[in-house]
Amino acid sequence: MEPNTLEIARGEVSAAGNTVLEVRDLKTYYRTRLKEKVFAVDGVSFTLEEGKTLGIAGESGCGKSTLSISLMGFYFPPLHYDSGSIIIGDTDIMKLSKEQLRKQILGRKIAYIPQAAMNALNPTMKIIHFIEDIMKEHRPELDKRQVRELATERFETLNLSPKVLDSFPNELSGGMKQRTVIAISTILNPTVLIADEPTSALDVTSQKAVIKLLKDLLAKQFIKSMIFITHELPLLYHVADEIMVMYAGEIVERGTSQQIVFDPLHPYTKRLMGSIIVPEHGMKAQKLAAIPGAPPNLKHKIVGCRFADRCLYTTDACRQGKIENRTSGNRVYRCHVDPGTLKEWYANEEA
Repeated sequence: MEPNTLEIARGEVSAAGNTVLEVRDLKTYYRTRLKEKVFAVDGVSFTLEEGKTLGIAGESGCGKSTLSISLMGFYFPPLHYDSGSIIIGDTDIMKLSKEQLRKQILGRKIAYIPQAAMNALNPTMKIIHFIEDIMKEHRPELDKRQVRELATERFETLNLSPKVLDSFPNELSGGMKQRTVIAISTILNPTVLIADEPTSALDVTSQKAVIKLLKDLLAKQFIKSMIFITHELPLLYHVADEIMVMYAGEIVERGTSQQIVFDPLHPYTKRLMGSIIVPEHGMKAQKLAAIPGAPPNLKHKIVGCRFADRCLYTTDACRQGKIENRTSGNRVYRCHVDPGTLKEWYANEEA
């Protein structure tokens, strides 16, 4: 039996397959006024499985937000696409026209929640009108009564009051606006939801509500998978199944949340974890230390490891040739030193 319109809209039809997103050697850059190329995303590759949450972490300027925008496939100057593939299902979205991308992919296959999303709502429109506009474009077969029925059911399912639908944005608190934006952004049940710092600028109570909402969306299969971007690694421990750490446009390590937070392998990940408070480590026992120096200038070609100038263990080999990814068990890291030696260095440093 074919699923009916409202079943599809409610998210009651599961997507088939295991890998929902595959990114291959993606390179995107910013073009400066002097025509220089700044590769903020330089050769990034990863896969995302259905039902999973992938966290992306790193300090400011490492390329996290640029990667999230790049994954939408919609580029506006000064951001430009250089090469690589972004594959959803069997479709490489980089081979689609802008019109095909807008109608077939954006909102339906990939949805994006930007930083400061609570400021994205037009203050002169009621919340229901945002949803009506989306459905008019993507689900024209639904009339206004069906759209309201769907929106009411969705809001109730996500523990949001249906009264919000008839409210203007300025009548909502910051936390409620953020949750409402998330509900609106996922109304088409996207395969992948990209959440870029969705809890920034919120108090702890509102952060908890937003995270619960995102987990509910995944549990109820309104979304099939999620990419959660933040600079707060301890937060990702409670949200993500796996974490990728970015530095200077590259992925330097990927592993389970447990591995990245409690057993970091790459020297940058180790320093990043040492510069923040992780309550699970025991706050009194922690000694915080800033990472010395600054990230490299990506306008210039970099030979060797991009973290070499800030790493305590740099050798001549670190500055020779491109540093390739290595595997250790189920994790990937970008360093020419073997895991045993790295852990021995860390143990001696802590002794």
